[in-house]
Amino acid sequence: MKFCFKFVAYLVLAIGFSSANAGAYEDFFRAIETDDTGTARQLLERGFDPNARDDKGQVALALALRGGSLKVADLLLTHPQLALDARNALGETALMMAALHGHLPQAQRLLERGASVHHEGWTPLHYAASGPAAALVALLLDKGAPVDARAPNGSTPLMMAASYGPEAAAQLLLARGADLSLRNGHGMSAAELARQAGRDQLAQRLQAPAR
Repeated sequence: MKFCFKFVAYLVLAIGFSSANAGAYEDFFRAIETDDTGTARQLLERGFDPNARDDKGQVALALALRGGSLKVADLLLTHPQLALDARNALGETALMMAALHGHLPQAQRLLERGASVHHEGWTPLHYAASGPAAALVALLLDKGAPVDARAPNGSTPLMMAASYGPEAAAQLLLARGADLSLRNGHGMSAAELARQAGRDQLAQRLQAPAR
């Protein structure tokens, strides 16, 4: 009888603990969604993992940066156990999200803390070149990002800027020595990609000199 009572008591405690954890998990990601630093801080102070992932595998900091929850992002950036280069299933890091969405102060803090400025595959510079802020392109280049980094499909940052980013980003990459003659896996140059995107004036500036 005693054994049975102890076993039941153990189950009650275990279920209660699991429910509490589930509640904390939901509260944490709701706090990210709503940029609620009060709730996020309380959970982190109680030992919640700053590197937790949501049900889609998105890392907390990258999720905050992608959604524009910058107060929570700044809070996470102060956490000593933050995994700076954690990646989601697509290989995206928090720095890539900051670069893509133009969050310059958060990108600077990530780099100051030691986040990797470059890795194989799609890179922070590709994302910055696609985003709204040429200043992020400059920051990453200043920190040593290769100007002609190649993505898995052969795209360079200049190609991304030609298709999606501000013309100032394309001009900056050119000024830093981006190679106009390179082509992606479909055989297209930056100039051709700009023209395909309807950016004819930029395409003219990106046309490689005839040899």
